[in-house]
Amino acid sequence: MRADQILPDHVDQIDLNGTMVRKGTVAAFLANARIWTDESASDEARAHAEADIVEGLSALRAIGFFDVVEIRDVSLRKWLDTH
Repeated sequence: MRADQILPDHVDQIDLNGTMVRKGTVAAFLANARIWTDESASDEARAHAEADIVEGLSALRAIGFFDVVEIRDVSLRKWLDTH
């Protein structure tokens, strides 16, 4: 399946069982995960990344992201398990 079959170019979001999923959800998670796991990231940057990850978790779960992707960073994986 291609990305445009899920979200055509003119559509920015979809509703999956009551959860709004926007284009860019997975890319945003990956960018924030990189910051969260970056030991040289400032506390402020890490806090922003953490808040953004939490905000996107329901959408990631709605699309089944964590059903097929395992987070390799142990600390991040444990933190996600608590949220």
